[in-house]
Amino acid sequence: MTQNTVEVKNLVKTFGKFRAVDDVSFYIPQGEIFGLLGPNGAGKTTTIRMLIGILRPDSGTANVLGFDVRKKPEEVKKRIGYMSQKFSLYNDLSVRENLDFYAAIYNDISARQRRIRVDEMLERVDLTDMQKSLTRSLSGAWRQRLALACAIVHKPKMLFLDEATAGVDPVARRYFWDLIYRLAGEGISVLATTHYMDEADYCNTIGMMYQGRLVSLASPDTIKDSLPGVLLQVDVEDPLEVQKVLQNVPCVLHISIQGMQLHVTVKRESDIGTIQRTLARANMPPSNIEIIQPSLEDAFTSIVSQERDKAS
Repeated sequence: MTQNTVEVKNLVKTFGKFRAVDDVSFYIPQGEIFGLLGPNGAGKTTTIRMLIGILRPDSGTANVLGFDVRKKPEEVKKRIGYMSQKFSLYNDLSVRENLDFYAAIYNDISARQRRIRVDEMLERVDLTDMQKSLTRSLSGAWRQRLALACAIVHKPKMLFLDEATAGVDPVARRYFWDLIYRLAGEGISVLATTHYMDEADYCNTIGMMYQGRLVSLASPDTIKDSLPGVLLQVDVEDPLEVQKVLQNVPCVLHISIQGMQLHVTVKRESDIGTIQRTLARANMPPSNIEIIQPSLEDAFTSIVSQERDKAS
């Protein structure tokens, strides 16, 4: 039976009158990748900071690797890896010196064992040939690899990634996620926050947060399949004006602009005719309308829109 690396129940954190995390519950089985998605201010980073023992929850429970984060935060900190978008590296140290420094902090091992561990990490992230380079000379993508190596040099069973791929190019992000996949294959559990919807498809489970609450919790495919109605891609010359025309049509459930296209969710397939007639009457005929499969971005914008409607 697979054990849960993380178990969160009814977690709450407030700052004054602002409830940053509101009754959040989820769990992460061993070796799985869990993604937290949400706009800025949704509560993702606050959730992670509670789970790694930096912030104390106001109420609820959170266990990481069998330790209660409220009662034994130091035990949690010793056993996890953590990486944020700021990359906590020492610019005046070389690549190897950074790794050696973190290995010494986390592990009570001999100098020889530490050298072996550092060599393993350099090879794993393909930095062996750059080990003598000063960290300040590295590009963002290479710094990202080094930061990950520093976060896992002590071989944690749980890894927290807080916007760890922000600011690096798509090729570097893909390489980074290949590394994360390999770690998960070795039994390491991962909790990652991200703004990139394409990255969320790498996760086994996704929790979508909005205004401190978990508004969706399922696999990427389940979330996409849960989108109500039928999704249309509508090619038009002026998406903003067409959006204004369609937003009050009764059969339209949701609209989002995607470049020069609109993604329009309607109640049923037969509503395509209604969309075509409405735009023809407005002298805005579309160059093309077709049914498409929803993406995670479509599902996310739809869910957030529904939550905003509830709040208004």
